[in-house]
Amino acid sequence: MDRSEIIRRIQVRENIESQCKGSIEEKISRYLEIEYQGIIGGHYFANASSECIYLYRDGYFIGAVMMSHAINEGIIKFVVERNKINRNRKDGSTKTIDELIRELKDKHIISEKCAAASTKIWGSFRADIHHMNPTVAKIPFQKLAQQNLKHLSTIEREIFGHEIKEGAIAPHQPKYWDINAGGKMAVFLRLE
Repeated sequence: MDRSEIIRRIQVRENIESQCKGSIEEKISRYLEIEYQGIIGGHYFANASSECIYLYRDGYFIGAVMMSHAINEGIIKFVVERNKINRNRKDGSTKTIDELIRELKDKHIISEKCAAASTKIWGSFRADIHHMNPTVAKIPFQKLAQQNLKHLSTIEREIFGHEIKEGAIAPHQPKYWDINAGGKMAVFLRLE
């Protein structure tokens, strides 16, 4: 490394450290206010869900909102699949996430509270944000990210709710956990 690169690295390090130290209490508060599920099934959306929490914690609100939309859709599709619900209408077209949420609620597969949380995420400026319509300039992203992550927590608590019995996870809804013949399961830990 030459001298200018060393100096630049030092400057970047000092800037990052200063930013981290200056916002640590805000980050802690945002992290704790979500009350996320500490253990969820180790499925394809689990890592993204955890990263979404970190985005919100670190103040990347637009990214957190966008990820909350995607994770919500992923979980709904997962629940639909596990309950063997047909994702197509009679005419062969694909049902919307909103239609699937209503169907899951009407069939009492998810609760009213879970359906409401999922619907609120689905309706939280999703199309405007994903298509970067001019209206995004007026969206209060911090508040929206907070709301969406709290709704996502509601959904995950219902789908992946569990108790710890004799040192083992006892899922409330085992069909959403991949439990093998020996009783072991793949989980995603978010315990801090």
